[in-house]
Amino acid sequence: MNTIIGMTWKELLRKKVMLMTLVMTILFLVLFWFIASTLTKDIPLSSTGAVDLVEQYAKGSTLLTLGFFFGSFILAFLVIFSSFSSISGEAELGIMQATLTRPVPRWKWYIGRWLGYVSFGVLYALLLYVSIIIVTDIHTFVPGNLTVHIQSFLVYALAVPILITLSLLGSTAFSALGNGVFMTMFYGAGWLGGMVEKFTSFMDLEPDVHQRLNNITGIISFLMPVDALQRKMMALMLGFDDLAGMVEVGSSLTAGMGLGQVVSGRFIVYAVLYTLILLLWGTRRFNRKEL
Repeated sequence: MNTIIGMTWKELLRKKVMLMTLVMTILFLVLFWFIASTLTKDIPLSSTGAVDLVEQYAKGSTLLTLGFFFGSFILAFLVIFSSFSSISGEAELGIMQATLTRPVPRWKWYIGRWLGYVSFGVLYALLLYVSIIIVTDIHTFVPGNLTVHIQSFLVYALAVPILITLSLLGSTAFSALGNGVFMTMFYGAGWLGGMVEKFTSFMDLEPDVHQRLNNITGIISFLMPVDALQRKMMALMLGFDDLAGMVEVGSSLTAGMGLGQVVSGRFIVYAVLYTLILLLWGTRRFNRKEL
């Protein structure tokens, strides 16, 4: 299995999608630096009163929300476009037939591939997370301590195994091109559902309309939980639980920060179980798949 993981890493490093992701990351961080400089140039770094602290908290929260909003797209781009052709694409090219002639059980090959993609994606997520935090901390105040950031990163990185699991499962059912389109549209649907939920959290709608929209966005979040986890990560990082002890933290505040409704901790447990079930399903499908 270690050989398969190493093979996956070498393959990822050779792919053009990795080069494109690095270019996108550099451009994003440069642009994010200039945005942070522009937004925080009028904030005194040495806070002398509560007003300065509140202003720095607001600016820091805005920058973090903006940074991770675009950072999540870059992470999803790397994860989806590096794994969508992992099974069907290699089967079409005849690579998998040659690989599986060795005495390697199919489930080990599948899990090894999954571990390779996930470990690579989590490492990239860590680099992106730390980069956004450093840029924000240089220009303004970053809420939270080391424990908070560890918790936030774990929730943020949970998007990687979810997307990888869905991508590998889709690759057992669709062609390489079809799975790429499917994953892009599926991720887009999850993002759209999150945007609708953010807008409806502060819009004045009829109760029945609001309930129907909540039901729709709830179903989307259960099928594609990445956007909901992103909002949970931001709520953990910005310390909404601690802030609730000083001011009223309602839907208007979370919507103003681009979060909408924040899921509970039980949703994280659901996301983990969801990933494990889909991983087992994908392994079962691959064992029965004709190559």
